Formats: sequence, structure tokens, C-alpha cells
Amino acid sequence: MRESGLRWRFPLFLSVVTVLLILSIRGDNSVSGQNWGLLSAEIVAAALAFLYWDFEKSTASSREIAVIAVLGAIAAVGRVPFAVLPNVQPTTFIVIISGFVFGPRAGFMTGSTAAIVANLFLGQGPWTPWQMFAWGLAGATAGVLKSLYPRIGRRAMVIFHIAWGYLFGWIMNLWFWTAFIYPLNWQSFLAAYAAGFWFDTFHALGNAVFYLLFGAGFTRILTRFRRKLEASYLPETPAQQKNKAQGDM
Repeated sequence: MRESGLRWRFPLFLSVVTVLLILSIRGDNSVSGQNWGLLSAEIVAAALAFLYWDFEKSTASSREIAVIAVLGAIAAVGRVPFAVLPNVQPTTFIVIISGFVFGPRAGFMTGSTAAIVANLFLGQGPWTPWQMFAWGLAGATAGVLKSLYPRIGRRAMVIFHIAWGYLFGWIMNLWFWTAFIYPLNWQSFLAAYAAGFWFDTFHALGNAVFYLLFGAGFTRILTRFRRKLEASYLPETPAQQKNKAQGDM
């Protein structure tokens, strides 16, 4: 993502979140009457709005947008056949590799697009913005990882995929805890996360297996596409322009 855009939009987002939290604590306004589930959903929606706004104002080319759309669709379609398995699907793996190859901005948009497209088949609901946010973060952090460690090894990538299997589950557990659990305390928090441990473990192991089986080949394919997108063409020489003009006559 562009540094110039985030330089002022990120503080603006933090200001919005701060105002929501202050209003929820004061107790004399409509925001304070909401439960924490709705308030947390508003914060996630604000984060998505700011990130999409940054992408809208960016200099993304039509080719980059097309690649993001295709990768998001592939990640979404890959989730549907595995819906019968508990948290085992290739979506997170595809999103991570997309961000790793094309960068944080493309990774975030691929992840968020995959969530909303897949839920057209599996069902939309209040969980959709959280999935968009979680998968978007997975793609964005993969892009950051590549920028920090360009020559990262296979073992480290497996660990990264396993980590995001748990991180994705923890983000979704936070939504479940704030939306459906009462009272909100440390006991209920730990109980909610303990209940999702095995599902998160299946997700993490599935990510590792998909990467070990298809990671190298998928990375090579996407890298090839990225090089084509970044290909630049030398300007025509005066002689070539003259020959072209004569050919058009």
C-alpha cells in the first residue's frame, strides 16, 4: 500500500476507533447502548472501508485489478469443495502466496475478495466482514514478509502458513466471543478460544499441507505473471516511428 495514503488515513482510522470507544464508555449516547459485538463489527467495517478507500485512491493499473479479481475468485472457488471439512481449505494458502508474490496491497484485496465471493455460495452473514479482514491481513502480512526477507526459506514459509491458521481462527473467535458470549470476561474468553483450538489446528495443518504440495509451483506461476505485469517496453526510435507512419499510409 502507498505510504503517502496511509500516512494520514491510518491516523484518521485510529481517531474514528478512539471516538467509538469513548462514546461506548460514556454511557449517555446511542453508541453506548450497543453490545460489544456490534461495536467490534463497526470497528472492523471502518478498517475495511479505509483499506478499500486507500486501494481506490491508489495507482493500481487495470491489469493489477484483473489479477486481484482472478486470484480472489480462485481462492473463493477453492474454498467451496472443502466446505464439508472443518477449516481445511486452500483459501488461506492462495491468499498468502498472492500477497507474497504481488505485495501487501494485492494480498489484502485478494483475501478480502475471496471471503465475500466464497460466501455468495456458502452464505453471507455478520461473519463476512471479519473473514474479509482476517484473510486480507493474511495476504498483507505475507507481502510485508517478502519485503523484509526476500529470500525466505521453505521452512519459514511453512511456519508462516501454520501461524496464520491459528491467527485467522483467533480473529474469528474474537467475533464469536463478542457477539454471542455473555458475560465478557477472561473465563468466557479462554473458554471460547479453547473450544476453537482443534478447528484452528486443522486450519493450520491444512495450510502447511497445501503449501508443501503446491507452494513452489504456485509461487513460480504467480511470479511469472508478475514479471509480465512489470515488463516495460522501450520507446520507439525516430526511425521506427517513421517506418510505422509510412506503413499506415
